[in-house]
Amino acid sequence: MAGCTPGSGIRNRHRNVHEGANALLLLTLLTCTLRCSECTKASNIVLIVADDLDLALGGLTPMKRTRALIGDAGVTFSSAYTVTPLCCPSRSSILSGRYVHNHMVHNNSLSGNCSSKAWQAGPETQAFPVYLSKQLYQTFYGGKYLNQVGNSKYYNYTLSANGKAEIHGDNYEKDYLTDLILNRSLTFLEDRSPQRPFFIMLCPPSPHSPWTAAPQYQNNFVDVKAPRDGSFNKPGKDKHWLLRQPVNPMLNSSIDYLDNAYRKRWQTLLSVDDMVEKLVNKLEDIKELNNTYIFFTSDNGYHTGQFSLPTDKRQLYEFDIRVPLLVRGPGIKPKQTLQDLVVNIDLSMTILDIAGVNISALNMDGQSFLPQLTPSLRGGTSRSYFLVEYTGEGHVPEDPHCPRLGPGLANCFPDCICQDSFNNTYACVRTLKGDNLQYCEFADNESFVEMYNLTADPYQLENIVKKVDPTLLQTMNQRLIKLQSCQGKSCQDLK
Repeated sequence: MAGCTPGSGIRNRHRNVHEGANALLLLTLLTCTLRCSECTKASNIVLIVADDLDLALGGLTPMKRTRALIGDAGVTFSSAYTVTPLCCPSRSSILSGRYVHNHMVHNNSLSGNCSSKAWQAGPETQAFPVYLSKQLYQTFYGGKYLNQVGNSKYYNYTLSANGKAEIHGDNYEKDYLTDLILNRSLTFLEDRSPQRPFFIMLCPPSPHSPWTAAPQYQNNFVDVKAPRDGSFNKPGKDKHWLLRQPVNPMLNSSIDYLDNAYRKRWQTLLSVDDMVEKLVNKLEDIKELNNTYIFFTSDNGYHTGQFSLPTDKRQLYEFDIRVPLLVRGPGIKPKQTLQDLVVNIDLSMTILDIAGVNISALNMDGQSFLPQLTPSLRGGTSRSYFLVEYTGEGHVPEDPHCPRLGPGLANCFPDCICQDSFNNTYACVRTLKGDNLQYCEFADNESFVEMYNLTADPYQLENIVKKVDPTLLQTMNQRLIKLQSCQGKSCQDLK
């Protein structure tokens, strides 16, 4: 309110002041204080983004406290997705609220625009935390930002602490990144101004490679193996050539590798579980929990043996594009599971909606799902389909680990099974309301097309592009064309 700015005061420069003036000053200050005490502070917001945490393959299973403290206390979205299955472009979409074709961060490389000067001069200046600061939110960011700034590391990294380089080693007590960003966020909460709302964004490295668990968790899950689901160790029949090249059945060495990776991933997540519990406890201690929205999600999914690809992401299938999304906060009824489709470009709009920003004036492609979160606001329109985009990466002249395979390939591990290539470049439309379909076009010399009916074929084993009605193919193609050229409001209108 005008005249009630926290920290402002009126100083009298003259000793010779009339008693009536003193009374007026006291009355003014008293009125101001009473009015401010009646003001409702905006809700606090916490966003936790894990790294490569799948939903389709049960990645949340070891995180019992996170599921209880956020999911059971609020909403679990069963149909949450990323618009691109790779770290830097996905995080750029979360921050900017834009599809890849609008923020132009195509992959993890500087040439792919990851944390480039163009990104810094453009979309970064309109990232959602900028708007929160304008709303007088106190903001804290801890952990992985974008890949060119620093990749997922648990030890031996350089931290930018308010712009100053801070070198860390391999001492668990001082350097383990998941614990460090938690501890600094707790310090931030201690030092904040109670009169203003806060925003915290925590981005731990877990469960990204190199899968370095905290010492106390390195012997957990010793008998766990990666899920042997419907597409595990299956050939990539009728799929893009990159899915047709893995050895099938997989070599034992590949299976041992992916099972070991799966166990280690779960081990690293126990520290994230600690983080969530300690943060929630702190919010309760400082009496802010009931006025705080907490979001938990991931930048993309992950595969471990699906279609004989050992470990990675970057593919168009459910295991790589589906992500967890748990939300708790004021007005959210506990123990809900919602089927509404939500994508990661919606996070920024939802957070800004909570903060009271006029989101209709923003140049973002996402839409707020706040109406889906609280019964009193129900009635918002959820989308029925969305766009997935990815631009493949490769090595020139060849992957140094697998020179015999030739140029244009990347991520060829283990056993020289390549997970990416220059022509692994595709755009898909994924529909959930009405028809449960996925339609994808590749930018390669084959103009390869894949289409799946996920109601009849939830593991995407059969490419039905040659079997479906041509009219349906045309409809999906037209949707894809519109999505690939949409921007801002026109993306929101495509529901």
